[in-house]
Amino acid sequence: TQNEALARRTGNVVNTNCSAAHSRQALSCKMAVEYDHFIESGRKWFCHVDDDNYVNVRALLRLLASYPHTQDVYIGKPSLDRPIQATERVSENKVRPVHFWFATGGAGFCISRGLALKMSPWASRGHFMSTAERIRLPDDCTVGYIVEALLGVPLIRSGLFHSHLENLQQVPASELREQVTLSYGMFENKRNAIHMKGPFSVEADPSRFRSIHCHLYPDTPWCPRTTVF
Repeated sequence: TQNEALARRTGNVVNTNCSAAHSRQALSCKMAVEYDHFIESGRKWFCHVDDDNYVNVRALLRLLASYPHTQDVYIGKPSLDRPIQATERVSENKVRPVHFWFATGGAGFCISRGLALKMSPWASRGHFMSTAERIRLPDDCTVGYIVEALLGVPLIRSGLFHSHLENLQQVPASELREQVTLSYGMFENKRNAIHMKGPFSVEADPSRFRSIHCHLYPDTPWCPRTTVF
């Protein structure tokens, strides 16, 4: 089947059986499956990135090595300049205001295993979706709600994560090796991507991800070689 072919090609693909829609419920369904899969894996870090992110694996490993995975660590970048305000449904007839910071999924975020285990009452075995419904917000907001509002663990803000919600042309090409995630998209009706020269044209590489990868990992077989005479 198509899923089996994809799994063989990538080595590790999980069919979430969630809707392909971009609705709050569909996104929360996928995050719930991600969370459960991570807990069952026994791995040290749970890192979520979107499919329009480029992940610099070396930079990510350097960053995570500076934090203990057994402690409470929630690291990423907020998309807002203030905590998000939400309404929390406490019971059938009672609601109350709640505010918290959250790391945008568009830039990616990481959670230590120690903290992920503490999230279990609100996140495991389908509880993540019901928790999301309590505040009626998407998946990345729900993660922030569980971590900051319910567990009292503050978000660690990192400028090394980047989403399409920021002006990516302000990221210096000279500092690409330090960045953990990069993105692309539209910003103020203009193409929003890292501004850099590279072996691929903008037409051939509009996201600039291929050029970025060859800048960071020039020995990659599909990267053009520079011949020196």
